Amino acid sequence: MNNFAPSNNRNLKMKEFTQMTMKDIAAHFGTSVATVSRALKDSPRISEQRRKEIQEFAREHNFCPNTIAESLRNSKVMQPKIIGVIIPEFVHYYFSSVLSGIEERASRQGYRVMVAQSNEKYDREVQICQSFYENKVCGIIVSQAKDTSDYAHFIRLLESGVPLVFYDRICTGVDASRVVVDDYKGAYTAVEYLIETGCKRIAFFGSPMTLEISKNRYNGYKDALLRHGFTVEQDLNRFCDNRSDAEVVAPELLSMENRPDAFFAVNDDTAIGIMYAAKRMGLKVPEDVSVCGFTNGQRAIACDPMLTTVEQRGRKVGEEAADILINKVEGMIPKDKVERRIVKTRLVVRGTTRERI
Repeated sequence: MNNFAPSNNRNLKMKEFTQMTMKDIAAHFGTSVATVSRALKDSPRISEQRRKEIQEFAREHNFCPNTIAESLRNSKVMQPKIIGVIIPEFVHYYFSSVLSGIEERASRQGYRVMVAQSNEKYDREVQICQSFYENKVCGIIVSQAKDTSDYAHFIRLLESGVPLVFYDRICTGVDASRVVVDDYKGAYTAVEYLIETGCKRIAFFGSPMTLEISKNRYNGYKDALLRHGFTVEQDLNRFCDNRSDAEVVAPELLSMENRPDAFFAVNDDTAIGIMYAAKRMGLKVPEDVSVCGFTNGQRAIACDPMLTTVEQRGRKVGEEAADILINKVEGMIPKDKVERRIVKTRLVVRGTTRERI
């Protein structure tokens, strides 16, 4: 009964995944919704044969009863306005700051927030979408999981009339509204600053290139190097986007005969892992090696020295995403109109980089 289960056929028609209602079942059998409801609850008031017919039809057509909606129908309480939010991982400061922005804007407009964590897993993300759909959320705000490459579950939501807004990690294969930071310019500015401080061999630690933010930050890194007359050395690039991996991978580069004199990392945690790996090897930061991150979370000022980083302004991203979704729900923005908003970044210079020459 999982309408949003992973599909091996991406070309299936969207109507095959549309959730059936009791009204649809009632129309098929030429009976009332109340009769269908009783049959599905195995009420003895309905004949055994009719019960079996209705129950079998419901199973064959992936009918999933909406218990929340049913309880609301049977009460005199106004249906709550709920926004579903999918976060890849709560451990990241950036995602928690985005959530703060969403909750603040939603609360101000009389909406509540239902939050779920995908744990960077595609299957879990699909299950959450299904659950949100069944529970009749007003709309969904989502940052996709790292290993998501099949976007059918997002397309099914849109086809079912559920407003969808992406933030941070967007699906280029889905024509939906999105709020992102200026990843390209933020990376470009950071790497240009490293060059202006005298760095000549700048390594890049990033996420898989299946993510749009990874492509944009890598392109900003690459273009800054090329604009200033440097070549892009592929042996200085690594897929590495967390602290534990960075503490393993960074020493490999720092042990090179012609080692890098600077690192630009896709996030602060990775940058901090690089910094502590360098210090354990007896290198001084920033005298021997400069390090720059991307987020500007609490950890950036808790390390020694404090981290130079690109500020993402997660709270602002959350506010903008909630604003788009609520305006779609309330008809201020047409559901089929795609809104694209970009939040500006800024470079915050601290102790892990040298001063400009």
